[in-house]
Formats: sequence, C-alpha cells, structure tokens
Amino acid sequence: MCGSAISNFGHVSFGTCHFCQRRASTKGRHLFRHVFEEVVRACMNAGLVKGQGFAVDASVMEADASRYHGKAPDEIDWSLPERQTRAAAEFLAGLDDEDPDANRKPPKVISPVDPCSAWTAKANKRVQFGYGLNYLIDIENAVIVDVEATPARTYDEVEATKTMLDRTKRRFDLEPKRLAADTAYGTGRFLGWLVGRRIVPHIPVRDASERDDGTFSRADFRWDGRRGVYICPNGRVLHTTGTVHDGSMLRYRASKFDCDVCALKMQCCPNIPARQVPRDIHEHARDVTRRLMRTKAFIKSRDERKRVEMRFAHLKTHHRFERMRLRGLSGARDEFHLAAIVQNLKTLANHVWRPPPNTMVGCAA
Repeated sequence: MCGSAISNFGHVSFGTCHFCQRRASTKGRHLFRHVFEEVVRACMNAGLVKGQGFAVDASVMEADASRYHGKAPDEIDWSLPERQTRAAAEFLAGLDDEDPDANRKPPKVISPVDPCSAWTAKANKRVQFGYGLNYLIDIENAVIVDVEATPARTYDEVEATKTMLDRTKRRFDLEPKRLAADTAYGTGRFLGWLVGRRIVPHIPVRDASERDDGTFSRADFRWDGRRGVYICPNGRVLHTTGTVHDGSMLRYRASKFDCDVCALKMQCCPNIPARQVPRDIHEHARDVTRRLMRTKAFIKSRDERKRVEMRFAHLKTHHRFERMRLRGLSGARDEFHLAAIVQNLKTLANHVWRPPPNTMVGCAA
C-alpha cells in the first residue's frame, strides 16, 4: 500500500506518489481491488456491515483534461504518435463494447487526452470532462461495500449499480432488503430490475407525465389491469397494439370516433385527432415504488441516504480529492478504489480505537 497516500488520514493526497502512477500501468492492476475487498471483510468481521439496507449515489470527479481543448470525435486523428496512449487505447477498445440497449447519442465533444471521460455540467454547473465515482454503502455505518468508475453520465451510473449489487452478492454474499437512491435512479427499467431481484426500491419514481397546459395528465386515466386497457375520464377505452417504442414504452390510443364526439376533447386532446397515453413496460414496478413512497420506512431511507452523500463531501473537503491524477477508466478505477480503501479504514479505525463505555465513565468521574 502506498505510504504517502494513507499516512495522514486527515489530508490524503490520492495518486500523487510515483508508486500509484506506476501501478496504474502494470500487471498488478487488481491490487487495489483485492485490498479494498479485504478491508470490507475486516469491516464485516468487526460488525460494521449489517447487509439490510444499502444506498447508492454517484459524484463527478473532474478528469485530468482541459475543458477548453475538447473536440468533435470525427476531428481527432487517433493514428498520430501523440494519441498512442493507454487512455486512447481504452477508448477505442471500448467502442465495440457499447451497450446496444443504451439508446443514446454519441458524445458531441470528447477530450483527445482522456476520451473515456464525459463532457458534463453535473458537478458544479461548470462544463468539464469528468468521471462518475459510484459508491454502494451499507447504511448502518456508511461502510463502502463496492465502488465503480464510469464516465459522468447518468445512464452509466445507473447501470453501474447493477454491477455493484451483483458483485457484492458474489464476493461477500450480501444482498440488501432495500436500496435507497435519488430520482436519477428512478427509471422504470432499473426499478423493474430491483423488484425482480426482490430488493425493495426506496427511490423516488422519475415521472414526466404531469401536464401543465390544462389538459388531462396520465394520472387522470384509470388503468384496468384485468383487461390491460386505460379508461379515459369520459369512460372510453384506450387500447395498445403491443408495439414497444424506444425499447421501453407502450402507447395506448383512443378511437378517433370516440374523441370526435367527446364533450371533454378540449380538455384532453385539443390539437390531435385522438388521445394517446404512454405506459412503461415496467409500470408495475413504478406503481409498487409509488406506494412505498407514502410509507414511514421510505422517509427513513430518504434521510439515511444522506450518508453516502457525506462520503463524497468528506472525500472532497477532508481529503482534497476533486480532480483525477490518472487518465482512462482504469486510472479512475484505481484512484476510486484507493479513496474507498482509505475511507473504510478510517471507519474501521474509529470503531476499533473507540474507548469502552466504562472507560468513558471513569474519565468523567
């Protein structure tokens, strides 16, 4: 382990030593992962990990790339000698591994020196290249049970949660009964995945169906689960052809003949011949989550989720970790594992070195 990286817990300087930079480009790349898992096991043996409730979140870390030197992908000649770097090789190798279900547009701007980083304004409203630091923590004592590096894009961060949950189950035999997260994780696809795994989602549902133009919203249409149709406010039926649009959406459409003579047309679909109502193919999981949002347990998880946010705050303020030193996803992965190791060691040390209750009473006397 790097001595200069963990000698001073109060002011850790990640990735500044020559050992860390060499380690990022050698065959010992899995060293940090191995050390991280051993520290997690030590926390488990100390009783700091309960495995009942997890929380997940992501924070943007600025990449080691100038935000002023971004270029369009087709403007970069990757055959130039100065482009023959490990970060560029990782990016080009990853082009063939893109998720075909991601359904997203290619980036308009990338960094020539660190093309794996994402062009984002999520961190502090300033556009920059960055990576997403993804933490999965056990809520009880905020122990980080898994960490993952991704480009700073919401889709990648949500998908990384699946990877972390699967890996935590495989490596530590831990699977939470509930998962707390913010609205960014409240997509139908992810909620459906959680419900299928029997993990209770304490996550606000991402919903953009509410209308502000005075016409009926989707909530004004009643869902008939037995027949698989929507019922409009005037009692007419909306059917679907069963075609899935955009990979996740069914469209329920009313009859034009019903809409033409409907007295509520101006409140429903004044500008189109017939009303359409979209329905997510994972709407059942979304409905389950909406019901959970009204429970006391959900409110408690919403408050406990702040513990993962505090992990990021401590990392940036106490440890001064705000900008990457290494480039490429592998470099980000090494730095993030080192950060999680140090934070878990601090939690473990505070638990082990805590004086017994009787000692505290004796001191007070």
